[in-house]
Amino acid sequence: MDLRLAIPSDAAALTALINRAFAVERFFIDADRIDLAEVRERFRSGRFLVLEEGGALAACVYLELRGPHAYLGLLSVEPARQGRGIGSRMMDAAEDYCRGEGCRHLDLRVVNLRQELPPFYRQRGYLETGAAPFPAGHPVTQPCHFIEMSKGL
Repeated sequence: MDLRLAIPSDAAALTALINRAFAVERFFIDADRIDLAEVRERFRSGRFLVLEEGGALAACVYLELRGPHAYLGLLSVEPARQGRGIGSRMMDAAEDYCRGEGCRHLDLRVVNLRQELPPFYRQRGYLETGAAPFPAGHPVTQPCHFIEMSKGL
């Protein structure tokens, strides 16, 4: 598997991968996680690291550099490849990349209803730093909010 920065022509493949990986959230949000326009917009504000195998995307993560802090989001692993350490490999790569860009902290958010996520990130050294409301206008089927987490790099 090869790790690289995504390029804008990867946008459609990124959109499909993210939506397959986030299909697990269909129990509380009745929509795709992201659309092609949003992926294209994210290329303007950040970058995607991708793990590729045989010409197909196996995983991705979105990063925004914000001075001493970086933001991580959309960690996505192809569902058939989940449970094999690829998510951890992507987190290692994201942390290394941000560290190399001079960032001293990496911040992320998880939806409180995804109860398996805070322990995954805590195990990697992330600490809960607060909460934030879920964006208005998303078709959620139950109340939810974000748990904010951060790790010193």
